[in-house]
Amino acid sequence: MSIVRNLSQIQETPHPFLKNVGMRTLYSEREDGGDITCFVVRCSVGSEIEEHVHPDEADIIYVLQGRATMWIEDRGSFSLEPGVFVVVPKGLKHRTYDVEEVLLIYDVFSPPMF
Repeated sequence: MSIVRNLSQIQETPHPFLKNVGMRTLYSEREDGGDITCFVVRCSVGSEIEEHVHPDEADIIYVLQGRATMWIEDRGSFSLEPGVFVVVPKGLKHRTYDVEEVLLIYDVFSPPMF
């Protein structure tokens, strides 16, 4: 069955543990039986996605809007801005910080996180 969703019609939910970070789930294993998780993450100015690791999932990111800094343990720090594409393989520590403009990212987890 095909799925068509409009981001503007999906309710944003607060991130389960990060302050000032919201999520809109587009596709998931839990809701759709999918083999990936796709969502849009919104980080407010001054928010931070603290250092963490996904032991079982690759984290695939495409920046839609905003500006921030990201750090990945095998690469160091670099700018996040519209058009930047990032793949964080499973098992690598990473974080996002110095959110200067509201950051909107399209985020995919493979295999699905939820």
